Amino acid sequence: MTKLSVNINKIATLRNARGGDVPSVTQVAMDLERFGAQGITIHPRPDERHITRKDVYDLKPLVKTEFNIEGNPHRPFINMVLEIKPEQVTLVPDADDAITSNAGWDCEKNLDFLKSVISEFKNAGIRTSIFLDPNPEMVKFAAETGTDRIELYTEAYAKHYTENKEEAIKSYYNTAVEATKYNLGINAGHDLSLDNLKYFADNIPNLLEVSIGHALISEALYLGLENTVQAYLKRLAKW
Repeated sequence: MTKLSVNINKIATLRNARGGDVPSVTQVAMDLERFGAQGITIHPRPDERHITRKDVYDLKPLVKTEFNIEGNPHRPFINMVLEIKPEQVTLVPDADDAITSNAGWDCEKNLDFLKSVISEFKNAGIRTSIFLDPNPEMVKFAAETGTDRIELYTEAYAKHYTENKEEAIKSYYNTAVEATKYNLGINAGHDLSLDNLKYFADNIPNLLEVSIGHALISEALYLGLENTVQAYLKRLAKW
């Protein structure tokens, strides 16, 4: 079964809008695990506009499933991850002022940099994943970085799913097949939702994990957090 990791950035965004500690990022993380989530994802940014450095350290002893920290590997981020030692670090090439992640790595252009960073993390025993656009030709360069996994950036799939789902998923399928040839694990995330997740999970080979935040938290406003997590797990189940 593909694992569900819930990105809790939106919980931090809501908390920060008012100050204080409501809703509690740590309590929501523990509740999500209790409701069945198999991982907790955070994406701390330099301006701390949602997840803060304090959140990262507060969450470390509480997360009992998989702790996945995403971010652009600037030196302060690298040092923090090496200190926290989560189960997984996902490298994302987003600009500091980006509203959300909006592109995968050019692994060919950034090969030496990624090799160096990934080597640091792997020497510390941290599994690595790198954000990648659905481009089979980029996979061989991703493999050369030494990463354990790739995370398919699924915005384009989600955007075109309702128009032509077969066409929308084609490049993702091809990229996943290529990644499997290089023994790379496959994660996915960005704009996956209750509407489009099942088709994606059913048609992407060797999909190990999805990381979902914005849609899941938005849907939980109507369905409740526990019901929403359970609905996602049902869509990921293989019968």
